[in-house]
Amino acid sequence: MTEQFDFNDIQPYSDNEAYSVLQRLITDPIFMKLVNNLWPSMTMDDVKAKAEKVNTAMGFQVEFMHPAIRTIVARSSDGLTCNGFENIHKDGAYLFVANHRDILLDSAILQILLVEHGFSTSEITFGNNLMDNGFITHFGKLNRMFTVLREGTGRDLYDISRKLSAYIRHTITEKKVSVWIAQRNGRTKDGLDQTQTGLLKMLNISGEGTFSQKFAQLNMVPLTISYEYEPCDVLKVQELYLSGLHTKYVKAPGEDLNSILTGILQAKGKIHVSIGKPIGEELKDMDFIATDNDKIKALTALIDKQIYNNYQLWPINYLAADMIANNQTYAAQYTHQQKQDFITYINSKLDKLEGDKETLFNLFLKMYANPVQTKN
Repeated sequence: MTEQFDFNDIQPYSDNEAYSVLQRLITDPIFMKLVNNLWPSMTMDDVKAKAEKVNTAMGFQVEFMHPAIRTIVARSSDGLTCNGFENIHKDGAYLFVANHRDILLDSAILQILLVEHGFSTSEITFGNNLMDNGFITHFGKLNRMFTVLREGTGRDLYDISRKLSAYIRHTITEKKVSVWIAQRNGRTKDGLDQTQTGLLKMLNISGEGTFSQKFAQLNMVPLTISYEYEPCDVLKVQELYLSGLHTKYVKAPGEDLNSILTGILQAKGKIHVSIGKPIGEELKDMDFIATDNDKIKALTALIDKQIYNNYQLWPINYLAADMIANNQTYAAQYTHQQKQDFITYINSKLDKLEGDKETLFNLFLKMYANPVQTKN
């Protein structure tokens, strides 16, 4: 079904384009600003020498992006750990369906771990709301990002979904390249990592065969990233608060870029990534479910179960759960000092927010407590 689509407007740059695109990018003043921040020890001569080596998209990721993301992780976290790579094979192509906590780092951290474990990197969804038709667009496409269009009429959005579904299937089954996609539109803001059924409905549009056959072809792997301190937590709580006032939340100009920068710079404590098990055998039972909607719900539940169970809980998750419930169910999981430090942390964030302080405080607690409830 992919033959009827022209993917040129959404796909990343090909390996054949990588060298020439990078040669143009390194002459952009924005690139030197990135160099100063992400590769501080590199001179422009170093950049040019590295760029000469790059003749594939993965080459760009290995030479430039890998050390950049490792620098971000080193500066803003207390360490990165992972597990589950034994669940996937180096010659396989997978659809990583991931919980979404940070605009940039969720997918970027996966890429550095793939490289470090001897895998090829994946392609990555890239919302057109983040594109500027300039440097950011070219930089993203060189970094194996493909475009997800988010605006249009009902008919436009359906056509967009058909094309996106076909492209993802084409990438995995024909190009033999893995894909990272978030389980939902937009980041999780309340700590509840729930897969949107719309995502699976979109994936179900393309392909041939039964429901189970179409999804088996995609080699779906639930992926969970857990941050000790939620990226952009203060921004998320403010949005939740305003949305709770029954006010439609409208992003300010430049808000997405601010979220990206905040996610990069904010201290995140420890970070853990867990690769789930491919969803395969379980799909066969779904062909006996009566309707596609019920099949989608069953598959959503399977994905969510792995994401919930693989979430790494930290002491502050447990103490937030106890504070919400006003009990000490998980008291063995944290110390009194950790509790005091967390309260101090939240109060320092509240000073930056507008609204009822008690409501805002409880929103902070729920954001950190909800993963305990979903895992249990």
